[in-house]
Amino acid sequence: MLHLDDIATHEELFSWTGRLTAQVIEPLGRGESARYAPYDWNLRAFGPPRTLPPAPVLLVEGVGAGRRELRPHLAALLWMELPARESWARGRRRDGEAQREFWDAWTEAERAHFAGDPSRPRANLVVRARPEGYEVLPGPASPLRPGPSGPNSHSR
Repeated sequence: MLHLDDIATHEELFSWTGRLTAQVIEPLGRGESARYAPYDWNLRAFGPPRTLPPAPVLLVEGVGAGRRELRPHLAALLWMELPARESWARGRRRDGEAQREFWDAWTEAERAHFAGDPSRPRANLVVRARPEGYEVLPGPASPLRPGPSGPNSHSR
């Protein structure tokens, strides 16, 4: 698993695609291990390098995983359905006062990112939190999504 929180930085909330591609996607695509330095959000610096060995499946977790530049490399896109305000509140609780300024900037950056490059419409699956566990549903881009069929239907 690769957490995009390890790739993004305070200065590069969404402009990390080139680094992710060069350090992770390209080496793994050649069957080699990836090597990247995870970002430390408290120290505001990259930490010691980590090695990510090639694997049959790599789960890339985080906001921006479904962005336009990465979609050609994805086998599937899962969208975690959670209201933005709830997600931001969880992040603020997790990170505490030390990251308050970050979260103030993040909320605007995330809105702008999804306004210009929405991921949800391209999701194969939508995952929703329930009081007991999660519900997994076909996403907007799933071939399993129910809808009209026949000679007069249109693809979504």
